[in-house]
Amino acid sequence: MNSIREGENELSLLGTKTEYRLDYAPEVLEAFTNKHQENDYWVRFDCPEFTGLCPITGQPDFATIHINYIPDVKMVESKSLKLYLFSFRNHGAFHEDCVNIIMKDLIHLMQPRYIEVWGDFSPRGGISIVPFCNYGRPGTRYEQLAERRLESYR
Repeated sequence: MNSIREGENELSLLGTKTEYRLDYAPEVLEAFTNKHQENDYWVRFDCPEFTGLCPITGQPDFATIHINYIPDVKMVESKSLKLYLFSFRNHGAFHEDCVNIIMKDLIHLMQPRYIEVWGDFSPRGGISIVPFCNYGRPGTRYEQLAERRLESYR
């Protein structure tokens, strides 16, 4: 009998007891094969319960992290992404660092055609910070998309 999700054997976290890491853990990220590699399409994750720590004061920072990407061969598995984002809970990093680290880890994992990550951080001291970063594969139209998206964000 065929499984509902072809390529399920690529994943180890689904169907197992969840263990939450208390330290930054990019190794928990898992990817599976994109069954629609011939198509350009968006995948969006909104993570409204992101928490990290200020590296100076140790105070918690709260944010909604938004991840948009156009996959190529690999896609990130959502449970592993949840566990990965949870691993920032006790990790000290500035807001701008968080979104760039997340983007770079996802690029390393899946080599997407295009990806953007931004964080809508809760105000502290009357100021909210909304850092944005993106990447388009060099030498392709996705590189141009990255440039246009960055310009529109400014």
